[in-house]
Amino acid sequence: MQPTSLFKILAVSASLAMVPSLASAQAYPTHAIKIIVPAPPGGAIDTIARVVGDKLALSMGQPVVVDNRPGASNNLGTDVLAKSPPDGYTIGIVGGSHNTNKFLFKNLGWDPEKSFEPIVYTHEVPLVFAIYPKIPAKTLPELVAWMKANPDQAKVATSGRGSAQEMAAEMFRMASGAQVLLVPYKGSSAAQPDLLAGRTALYIDTISAIQSQVKAGNVRAVAVSTRKRTTLLPDVPTADEQGLKGYDANTNGGFLAPAGTPKAIVAKLNAEINAALKLPDVRAKLEAVGIEIQGGTPQDYAALIKSDLAKWGKVVKEAGIPME
Repeated sequence: MQPTSLFKILAVSASLAMVPSLASAQAYPTHAIKIIVPAPPGGAIDTIARVVGDKLALSMGQPVVVDNRPGASNNLGTDVLAKSPPDGYTIGIVGGSHNTNKFLFKNLGWDPEKSFEPIVYTHEVPLVFAIYPKIPAKTLPELVAWMKANPDQAKVATSGRGSAQEMAAEMFRMASGAQVLLVPYKGSSAAQPDLLAGRTALYIDTISAIQSQVKAGNVRAVAVSTRKRTTLLPDVPTADEQGLKGYDANTNGGFLAPAGTPKAIVAKLNAEINAALKLPDVRAKLEAVGIEIQGGTPQDYAALIKSDLAKWGKVVKEAGIPME
């Protein structure tokens, strides 16, 4: 057989092998889609999953079901997602811990890059430096000075291992030079009462969880964690503005599919979710609770994951946080 003929046969064979996959992607979806949320109901990623899921059900013509799988610092649900069939019928949404848990847990069973296909970067949630209001500090530099003068009272609440709040607190400790004691809690609902009572001095919490306490005057906001100010608390300056140059922490995330999900299906989901994020009612619901909407290509989200892994891996290493 001539080489040219052999190449033609191989090319045709390869094309035919792709036909079932392409046909499947074109028909997708033909039944319900499940969104795994590795966190309890009520948080940022759960809210996004439900608001966006409702729109996907309308635009894609199939039911969309949210499946909350909380536990093990969000590792439980993420593990379920990683091991799900890569057919587009089980996808998930993750938060900031997706890019930190690799450095904190020895036996994850999944890799934040290799085990998933990024679909779309959906959100960023700024964190707020909220302090007990009887502390005589109105700015972040004043808070740092007070902590250095009162190391026995410099207690900082955090929300569980690998959480954005813990990572932000570690970054603050290193950047400020203050000898603070990090006190772990199981989420905002457990941490806030001790802050309100003055048993801790500072809690760097998501704006969605803490803004009502700030507006009620129960805590004092002295900084936000992101490079730019948040529209929900426009008068509160950033940590970077107040001398912690380069400080940038938040909880962010997006939708993922299991590794091996066909690119055509990932592209369809990307287009549908991006369209949903641009709808006025979706934007209004999410922005009202401090969720800053993002969007973009799967490649954009992959690049963000890689960048965050490098940033938080460095923080964990320099802070000397041991693995579990």
